Amino acid sequence: MPSESSLCCQVLVVGAGPSGGDLARRLALQGVDVVLVDRLDDLSRSAFSSAALPIETMTSLGLPAEVVGSRWREWQLIGPGAATRRWAAAQPLGVVLDFGALRRWQADQCRRWGGRVHLGLHACSSRQESEQVVTMLRRSDGSTLEVRSDWTVDASGHERALLGDPPVTDRRRDALVRAAGLEWLLRVSPSCWERWADRLSFCLGSDWVPQGYGWIFPMQPGVLKLGVCRLVDGERRQPPLGGLIGDLGRRLLAGGGAEGEPFEVLDRHGGLVRSTIRRREPHQRGRVVGLGDAVSTANLLGGEGIRHALTSSAVLAPLLQEALRATGRSTSAQQSQRPLREYAPLLRRALGWRWSLSGRLARRTWLGLHGPRADGRLDQVLRGLESSRAEDLSALLFGYRFERYGLRAMPYLLGWR
Repeated sequence: MPSESSLCCQVLVVGAGPSGGDLARRLALQGVDVVLVDRLDDLSRSAFSSAALPIETMTSLGLPAEVVGSRWREWQLIGPGAATRRWAAAQPLGVVLDFGALRRWQADQCRRWGGRVHLGLHACSSRQESEQVVTMLRRSDGSTLEVRSDWTVDASGHERALLGDPPVTDRRRDALVRAAGLEWLLRVSPSCWERWADRLSFCLGSDWVPQGYGWIFPMQPGVLKLGVCRLVDGERRQPPLGGLIGDLGRRLLAGGGAEGEPFEVLDRHGGLVRSTIRRREPHQRGRVVGLGDAVSTANLLGGEGIRHALTSSAVLAPLLQEALRATGRSTSAQQSQRPLREYAPLLRRALGWRWSLSGRLARRTWLGLHGPRADGRLDQVLRGLESSRAEDLSALLFGYRFERYGLRAMPYLLGWR
């Protein structure tokens, strides 16, 4: 059967990551004619994301149990140096998602409610013709697919395939900050898995991951996630991520420990995040709208992407529906686009005022974490958290509730020490 050369729809969503997949399923559920495309031909591939969420997010965003890899109730911070600190709660505090399962579920939901899903398509360009967007997509065999839509959503992540990079008027305030990550999915022995189960573990300090951090998260029994992430510093030579994650595995897991138990690497995947600190970039170009990482929803302080990407989808979906209804009422082009004017301010409100502060803190913390002096400052902050509860740590790291720590944290946040 020959491939289609053209399609028409109300909304084209480019990118079947968490934000794009969620938007497509939300629109399909409301009867919108939506087409979801992705460059991957298998949504289980390149499943890079540490994917830790607070448990209340599961309910608020309507995620099913089938996308959960594990639950956790403890925080463990290793470093700087040999220091280890733990905070435990009586009840589960959050989940670790199975990223591939999440993307497959979203695509299946889109199909179930009448949406169309096409994989193995790379977005090349888009142009506006009258009141429609014409988007050109390329298949792996070189053939093309042209899609005409009332609206096109760029959910292609850091690539910003259709929106392009935002303009920079102030390099310090508006430039894209880049973070690179690498993650291994590991098969380990039952005894090794038990040592890391039920908790989120982070490795902090320049002797672990210079200008970044490492993590070990539990998945299904016998499976762990091992990862490293760091901000990209063009002014400093940085060691390869592959060497850092390999060293992390040898130092922390059984393969390099006294038991001598090897681990099996089931999958290797990595990714790049590019995000502005202030989030003042344009969210729309004509009838092309950005979503998720394409409009800097990844928070660089804790490397969080999924939760905020899903939030951007929840904000955009009803606005697109209103815009489509306005178009259906044969109003002017200006009136049909009016609902989207609220998108950027509503998204800023949903992400909260602490967003910019956490971004500045991320840049200060991770870029500056490359020596004993920086390790000492970080250790001082962590000492101040030792008397906190696990729930307080979740509020700090997921809710960016810096004000809870008052004068203890402000000198560090403002760069005074």
